[in-house]
Parts: sequence; structure tokens; C-alpha cells
Amino acid sequence: MTAPGVTTPGGALLVVGDVITDIVARHRGPLAPGTDTSAAIRTLPGGAGANVACWAAHWGRAEVRLLGRVGADTAKWHERELTACGVRPRLVVDPEAPTGTVISLVDTDAAAERTFLTQSGASLRLDADDWSDALLDGVARLHLSGYLLFSAPSRALVAVALKSARARGVPVSLDPASEGFLVELGVDRFLDLVSGVDVLLPSRGEACLLTGLPDPGDAAAELSRRVPLVVVKQGAHGALVARAGTVCARVPAVPATPRDTTGAGDAFTGAFLAALLTGAVPEDAAAEACRAGARAVQRVGGRPPVLA
Repeated sequence: MTAPGVTTPGGALLVVGDVITDIVARHRGPLAPGTDTSAAIRTLPGGAGANVACWAAHWGRAEVRLLGRVGADTAKWHERELTACGVRPRLVVDPEAPTGTVISLVDTDAAAERTFLTQSGASLRLDADDWSDALLDGVARLHLSGYLLFSAPSRALVAVALKSARARGVPVSLDPASEGFLVELGVDRFLDLVSGVDVLLPSRGEACLLTGLPDPGDAAAELSRRVPLVVVKQGAHGALVARAGTVCARVPAVPATPRDTTGAGDAFTGAFLAALLTGAVPEDAAAEACRAGARAVQRVGGRPPVLA
């Protein structure tokens, strides 16, 4: 039997998730209430699901596909940007809502830590009608963005996609996505919704929130009693790999001087999945993912460089 998280080489990665327009504002020090704060501002393609797909395509050799929902306002731009990153996009154009937008405030004096202001727009209007079992043709792994769990239409899509993947024996991974949204959704409800997922990739804060445990190692171990493979992303502290109630690897971070931490977790997830698709064991895949995360924080925005 194949170990949890290990994929026989061959087949594509299908990512289902959000495609977002990012407005990244890099400023120094605290914001000045009631007046101006000087910043360097860029408009970039983003979205957790889209970023994961782009990093997976950048890091690995497998075919990467993406299902997402966007508004007519930026559909062609996002399709071009995804294609340029080597991703095969299937973008549903919403007839009513615009593409989601995130304003990312990055404090360059605080380890490039970021704060998000989020308007989900069309991204969380992806629903079960946008799913087709044929999307899994030739697919070796399915990855779901946790943002899909934060609206009723996209939760219905998650349920249908999980059922379809289980019927075909396709392993499913999920990234919880947001501590703030997890609090609104509720921990117990989230854990019920991810029942049947094979790989969970929370951040350190998300793992602790989901278990109520302050130590990330204890949190990783506890989550792995529910999900076969848990990989906790810890940023500058590396990553934890847990199975069957035990932390089986502590993977060190790769040193980096951060410019913008936006999308670093997405880079980790994309590279991790790309490595699994080559047949790597989770511990080695996590080491690859830490290298991708270190590279990501040295760039502005959530995407990898586009290779000519």
C-alpha cells in the first residue's frame, strides 16, 4: 500500500480555488491614521488557489490545472497570467460579480508581515454546477483552497469534488487558508467539512486554532489523528510533518531576507504538491516546499517569476 501523501509519478494536479486581483502596498512602519502613509503600490494577479497552481507549475514538471471563478472585468488578464505561469486555467466567468480583490498591506519594517483586506467577489461564487467529474480525467491529485469553505455555494462544490475524488481514488489536499475566516466559520464545522481529506496543510496559527493547543507540534500531532497526513507551515521555523498522532519530521526553514510574505504559504503548498507528484515522500517534499517559501518571500506578490 502507498504511504499517506505519496503519489505514484504521473498524472496532473488539479487545483480548485480562488483567483484574485492583489493590490500590494508596501509601507514602512505603522500606518498614519487620518492622513497619508507613503507606500509602493502594485496591482498583481493573486489568490491562494491560483498562487498554489502557479508555484506547482513553476516548481515541478507535472501538468497543473486550475478551476476558479472570476468576473468579466479581469477574466482575460487572469487567464493570460495563469497561462504564462504554465497553468491550464478553466475560469468560469461570473455574469454578476467582479473578480475578487485583496489589498495587502506589507510593513517592510516588521519582517515584511502583511495584513489583508479582502473582497471575495466572484471567487466564492464557484458552486457545484461549475464542477464536472471529467475535470478529474488524468488527474493524480486534487487540491482545494480552504477559502472555498467560507461560502455556501463553494462549500457545495467542495462536497461534490470530494465525493468525485474519493470515487476515483484521487487523493485530496486542503489548505485552511485564513485564521480570521476559520473563527467565523467555527472549528468544529471546519473539521466536519474536511472529513475525507488526505492531506491538510495549515499554518502554525491555523493548526493551533483548530486544536486549541498552543504548541504547534502538539497541534500537528492532534490533527493527524483526523487527517492521514498533516504538514504545518511555520515560516521562518520550517515545517512539521505528522502522521497517526505523531510528528515524524521537523523540517528546517531555508534562511531568507523577506521583502513580502504574501503568498509564501501558497508557494510552500505548490512546491510540496509538485514534489509529491514526482513520487517524493512527504518529508522530502516538505524540504522542497521550505525552499520555495524562502524564494517566495524575497519577491513582491504571491506568484513565482514567469520564465521566458
